[in-house]
Amino acid sequence: MTENRRQRVKSWARSEIAPFLEILALCGLAITQPLLDVTGKSPDFFLFYGAGRTEILLLVALVTLVPPVALWTVGALTRLVGARTRRITHATTVGLLVAAIAIQFGKQLLPMRGLPLAALAVAVGAGIAYAYWRWRVPGQLMRIAAVGPLVFVALFAFASPTSAVVLPSAALKARADVTQTKDSHPPVVMLMLDEFPLVSLLGPDGKIDRAKYPNIATLADSSTWYRNATGVSGWTPYAMPAMLTGKHPGKEVAPHYAAYPDNLFTLLGGTYDTDVQETITELCPPSECDAAAEQNKPGGLKALLKEVAGLFRQIASPRDEPADDPEATYREATIAEARSGVAPGDPKFRWDSLDDNQPSRFTAFLDGLTPAPRPKLHFLHLLMPHTPWNYLPSGTRYEAPEDFPLDGPGWVETARDRHLAQVGYTDLLVGKMIDRMKQTGLWDRAVLVVTADHGVSFTMNHQGRGMGAVQASPEEVLWVPLFVKTPGQQTQQVDDRNWQHVDLLPTVAELAGVNVPWEVDGRPASAPPRNSHDHVYSDLPGKPVNVSDTTTFQKIISGQAGPHMAARIRPELVGKKIDTLTVSEGAGLRVKIDNASAYADVAPETGVLPALVYGELPDTIRDGTPLAIAVNGTIGAVTQATWADKQGRRFAALVQDEGLFVPGTNTVAVYEVAGDQLRRLRTN
Repeated sequence: MTENRRQRVKSWARSEIAPFLEILALCGLAITQPLLDVTGKSPDFFLFYGAGRTEILLLVALVTLVPPVALWTVGALTRLVGARTRRITHATTVGLLVAAIAIQFGKQLLPMRGLPLAALAVAVGAGIAYAYWRWRVPGQLMRIAAVGPLVFVALFAFASPTSAVVLPSAALKARADVTQTKDSHPPVVMLMLDEFPLVSLLGPDGKIDRAKYPNIATLADSSTWYRNATGVSGWTPYAMPAMLTGKHPGKEVAPHYAAYPDNLFTLLGGTYDTDVQETITELCPPSECDAAAEQNKPGGLKALLKEVAGLFRQIASPRDEPADDPEATYREATIAEARSGVAPGDPKFRWDSLDDNQPSRFTAFLDGLTPAPRPKLHFLHLLMPHTPWNYLPSGTRYEAPEDFPLDGPGWVETARDRHLAQVGYTDLLVGKMIDRMKQTGLWDRAVLVVTADHGVSFTMNHQGRGMGAVQASPEEVLWVPLFVKTPGQQTQQVDDRNWQHVDLLPTVAELAGVNVPWEVDGRPASAPPRNSHDHVYSDLPGKPVNVSDTTTFQKIISGQAGPHMAARIRPELVGKKIDTLTVSEGAGLRVKIDNASAYADVAPETGVLPALVYGELPDTIRDGTPLAIAVNGTIGAVTQATWADKQGRRFAALVQDEGLFVPGTNTVAVYEVAGDQLRRLRTN
């Protein structure tokens, strides 16, 4: 290389250092910080996808370095055209990144959304770009701020709740001395469900609705039903460690063995072999649980990048996108997906049979329910009937848009219907577990625990699991199903003691025949019941609140709480043939069915049906207007016109009668209900 060329390269490099540092700083604020902040507070996001330290650090490196390097490279290439072109390109990049930052701050500080917010953000970006063009100070400040990404990465790796996953302890502390309290130890089977309110199981008499949920009713017939059992938190990363350590949530840390070395798995590990499948926790250390338990997790860097890209779209959007709750997007892979390697949600995948709709973790759990020469713990945390709701009671799947609101008139009723359909599917899975245990002899030999970590509210304007939902509808959020079957138990017992889920660990330990060598907040079921009527609930760790059961529990067992209390919309119309009703034309009113193409070639044998009908309505149809949805000439559901949201006027209804669908072409019609008459709306 000649001296002149060497000097030109050095000059080019010096001239590009400042632009790179400026882009690095702005990308840090626009991309790196918000993404690491959200995922850093949600270690369950990484645990659900089975991401280890290497994958997490690769993701952090990609989020931190790829955007600025890519933007800088594109800009640097424009220098080949000329210095002025390079300067214009860089100023434009600065303006766009500032606009992205302005959108994020605007959503936090201002009420405006959509185009007004986007226009304001573009104006701010243009203003900063102009200032950058005219004066040196903005660029100097940006270059100083280039240290920001390093700070954000350090906070993520060392100070966020995810830090325990990124940098787990080199080794667990030595297990505390565990003494055995029995000469023999029965097998232990634990099925931990998720987001499952007790009231979803109950009929108008306050008892399990045997017609809808026959398998859970069968379980109750041969076990102890703790009807007054409550979860200790509405968030699985806090609730599950509390259940498995016996301690109320104390601090915001990852649900990881490095943060909770004293837990059920380390307690039983010296006495029991373990077959453990966790979902969004990793409390079982590698010394007790091998990597085989991770085989069905939908992991890989590709899956992480896809989810992070979706998260960034929410963050950067000028609209109010769905809440940043990673749990809301978790879906169990089906057995067919696990075998084929196709990721959940891949539109190219076709199911071969109904059995393939079974979540793969549950299938592996069933396969492991066999007698063993040594005592064995069989443990599964299954995201059922947790959102996203995609199953009918038979196990048939249906697809749904991710942007459906879950609250508000019309939406909350549809959300409840979809939840209850998935409760029906959960009941089917419980039946498969019971059958398997009876086949292998574990039904009579094992300790069996079936419960859920928390519930969820479907109360209008308080849908979800936060403190607002707890205050409005504690019976839906706190009270969960809990059934404990002891070896040989054949008859039902009902226990209405004040059970709190910190009682689970000491109860299981006692039944397994081992003592708990650490202090716990819970008490075993053999201990005298609590005198207090207060149930302790922690929306945030270290901030417990007391919720009394005196009135709430009476509402539950008297049948005054539950889905049956919700007013149904014209239930007498469901199942009616259209040709038996009075029908008129809708005078040109037109409705759009967004998934109309799905009804052109229905294949029930694949285990997938377009059971959720949804679309857009004309503004002339009033909010709350009842709408009947007919499939092949029979009304399958009645919903209502929802209040307008960011997507406009919409409707959605779940058709649960699978017998209404036929192979091949199906017809779907929408009718406005007016008294005893229907008015047909033209479609598409």
